[in-house]
Amino acid sequence: MTIKIFSLLILTLVSYNLILGIPIYDGYEINNTNSYEINNINKLNEYTSECTVLLRKNGDFPLSNNEKQIYLYGNGIRNTIKGGTGSGEVNSRSFDTIEKAFIKGGYEILTTNFLNEYDKVYEQAKKDFKNKLQRESIFHPISSIINNIGVIMPEPEYDIPFDKEGDIAIYVLSRISGEGSDRKNIKGDVQLTSTERRIISALSYGYKKFMLVLNTGGPVDLSGLDSVQNILILSQLGVNTSKTLVDIISGNKYPSGKLTTTWSKFEDYPVIGDFGNESDTNYKEGIYVGYRYFDTLNVDVMFPFGFGLGYTDFEYDIMSANLIGEEFSVETSVKNIGNFKGKEVLELYLTKPNTYLDEPYQILVNFSKSKELNPYEEDIIKMNFKLSDFASYDTQNENYILDEGSYIVRVGNSSRNTKICGVIQIGTRISVKRVKNKLGNPGFEDFVSKSIRKEENLINVPKFILDASSIQEKVINYDKTYEISEEVKALSNEDKAKLVIGSFNSNGGLTSVIGSASSTIAGAAGETAKIGNLKPVIMADGPAGLRLAKDYYIDKDGAHSLEGSIPSSVQENLPGAAKLVLNVVAPKPDKNAEILHQYTTAIPIGTAIAQSWNREFAEVCGDVVGTEMEIFHVHLWLAPALNIHRSILCGRNYEYFSEDPFISGAFAASITNGVQRHNNAFVTIKHYAANNQETNRYLNSSNVSERAMREIYLKGFEICLNQSKPKSVMTSYNLLNGIHTSESKALNNDILRNEFNFDGIIMTDWIVGMTFMKKDKYPEPTPYKVIQATGDIYMPGSKDDYNNILDALKKNTLSIEELEISATRIYNLAKEIEFSSTNNYQLNNFM
Repeated sequence: MTIKIFSLLILTLVSYNLILGIPIYDGYEINNTNSYEINNINKLNEYTSECTVLLRKNGDFPLSNNEKQIYLYGNGIRNTIKGGTGSGEVNSRSFDTIEKAFIKGGYEILTTNFLNEYDKVYEQAKKDFKNKLQRESIFHPISSIINNIGVIMPEPEYDIPFDKEGDIAIYVLSRISGEGSDRKNIKGDVQLTSTERRIISALSYGYKKFMLVLNTGGPVDLSGLDSVQNILILSQLGVNTSKTLVDIISGNKYPSGKLTTTWSKFEDYPVIGDFGNESDTNYKEGIYVGYRYFDTLNVDVMFPFGFGLGYTDFEYDIMSANLIGEEFSVETSVKNIGNFKGKEVLELYLTKPNTYLDEPYQILVNFSKSKELNPYEEDIIKMNFKLSDFASYDTQNENYILDEGSYIVRVGNSSRNTKICGVIQIGTRISVKRVKNKLGNPGFEDFVSKSIRKEENLINVPKFILDASSIQEKVINYDKTYEISEEVKALSNEDKAKLVIGSFNSNGGLTSVIGSASSTIAGAAGETAKIGNLKPVIMADGPAGLRLAKDYYIDKDGAHSLEGSIPSSVQENLPGAAKLVLNVVAPKPDKNAEILHQYTTAIPIGTAIAQSWNREFAEVCGDVVGTEMEIFHVHLWLAPALNIHRSILCGRNYEYFSEDPFISGAFAASITNGVQRHNNAFVTIKHYAANNQETNRYLNSSNVSERAMREIYLKGFEICLNQSKPKSVMTSYNLLNGIHTSESKALNNDILRNEFNFDGIIMTDWIVGMTFMKKDKYPEPTPYKVIQATGDIYMPGSKDDYNNILDALKKNTLSIEELEISATRIYNLAKEIEFSSTNNYQLNNFM
């Protein structure tokens, strides 16, 4: 036990999780690049400008062909960020900074001296920050480790002379966040530094043309920058980040994205519920998340949900609307009335009546993006939805309902710019689906909006009456039964236990824990156990691409990353003793070992993909990942992630799509379809569920009402499952109303398997014991309880986890049937992959 605790202490110590991890590469090494890398980069390049959101414009951009001298400022020019830190980091072969991309684009950079001086400031700030962390680790070894997992250095203040006047300037403001630590409402993070505000303001007044570019994974507070007339959210677009900006500035491409999260002053965001609490986080805001809150209370936000401009302008008109059964459809024309090419997004919203339940002002029910339109060209966009898909949850009566009253349908190009296209009248309450309350009592009553809706002129609006018989009530009985394979029954109890625990090194140590627990593929996150002739199922992290080790070697024990399980960028910040221990336990290549290399493609972050509002592009991103999964023989991609942007402070929001569950589910489904069209390539949608902060993420309880869970935090998973067939679901670290999500039979068996009809694999997130480090209100999850809840595999797996299953069998706290059901699902997946691989091999050789 002492050895295990010491190992875990060192493990947690080294898990600063990518502090200061901002990669800067030398550019594409075309001569050495594999064809799949080039093909995937080119596929993404066709679409990445669609992820960018133009917040303000005055007509100065794009630049003309003869405008080739440019002043570049800001931390993002040389420290360009392609994605966040943590499990989403992807090892691509190379990456151009924005400075290098502009040079490649034929531009003369006029601020080299300024950028050189900034590099000195940044390096000194980085050194000071590392020294501060080192001191804290010495004097407060436990608390500093916990508090600094994933910590990010705030942008420093500085005073460097710069040219205050000129022709063309671009300021690129970058922010990075990531796994293990939440963002802060401080200067250098959510807030701009005084230096940034001073320089940006001066450039906006002193230059003939100026654009502020935001290379961020989420919102920053842009209040007080009224003088800035051109603002572009570049976001973080993977390997294509910098080239995309140059293409947009030069006019080779154009922005056509829309916001999937509301951007405003920090003080505008609601504080009804908790965020960042240590043990219990109370979601008191209920269903009023994001635009549901802002639009209902009519908050004057800076940039509303669904908003985004283009280089050109559009107008749209409602052509027709209809209701057939319960399906409403609308046909709208959209016309380019400007002088540039572009694409427009139309969004469909539903306003439900406040008859019995309180309702937000509106919810998104569909969207569509036009084709590329030349000046004065038109497109016809058709959208539809079923009313029953957006029924409200009545906790008191335990059913989903469509209440009596008027349902107003709106179409527009943001949540604040819509036209009414139809009104549907429902004469009496309809029960859509009858279920049971399953998720417990959060200990509070949800916020209820007291805002009064304005009267609207509906005289010339098409009106429809719903035929209630078009919706048949569905009743969930929670009586689903599960297969037990005869092959699994024939296995020993020990082998059955191994199937439900991730493959581990029986000798213990650090070789099978954080982020790189596979011995088959170097840098893969984990794999299932090898039982007899059964080959393992290989899992690799995401969601910004396929995360594998770029440099590795192979020996008799398997494939090993040269970095080991811990990235070198993290190790450099560790105390000498910790580095010594890591050096001792890390696998080392023989002096004659061949050093091998593998590279994968970094795709845009989840938020950026969703900002495209283009399902086709999301499927392309999935196709890129699926292609590389086939190449590297990875079977389960641990992505996409579709948690809700509940607070802009969540450190992992960049991985997630939106503050809206429909957007989240739709984009997760499209990515899933792109991945799973490939042979033996499957996704793992995550983190199920209510995983909306990184603070004490392992042992924090998200306390949420039944209605808010069903309408906001589970809805995206349900949509994804309906629109695609993901092979696997990963539970989240957090507890839900005091019960670990991985141990919740109500969440996993009753809702996921019975209500949502999911029949795939349920796995845990990568659980590593940490409770010895500090006292927590809640205990860690237990492997046998995960299996009892119809979970299938406890990851990444350890000898103690394996023993826990066997002990539970001996004590009859876990039945052999419960174990065999979960083991069967893992066994069947491994056999499915083996069968498909054999058939594919035979087919290829026959042809």
